[in-house]
Amino acid sequence: MSEQTLEFEARIYVYDLQNCAREFGFKTEEHWEILLASHSEKTALEKKYFPMLTLRVLPESLSEMFNLVKGKLRQTMDATAKKPSEDEVRQRELQYVVAYNAARLLN
Repeated sequence: MSEQTLEFEARIYVYDLQNCAREFGFKTEEHWEILLASHSEKTALEKKYFPMLTLRVLPESLSEMFNLVKGKLRQTMDATAKKPSEDEVRQRELQYVVAYNAARLLN
């Protein structure tokens, strides 16, 4: 994927996150948790949290997309959300950028 296409996809994803937050009445202290997930991890999170938005990305573009989304949401990279290496993406079979609100559990 080209740099311009990744930037556009990240912008659309962040726009969708902001719309979803407005639709579900997020308070100012609520925020999205952004992480990379495999198919099984995504499925487990879908059973636990609502709302949740996912974006499937090619493995070679996943780290860059993750950084773009975090940057556009003005979230800092902490130790638990470090940029994964290409080996880690392949080993863990990561293929999704997942956003959820940890305070909003699915009933």
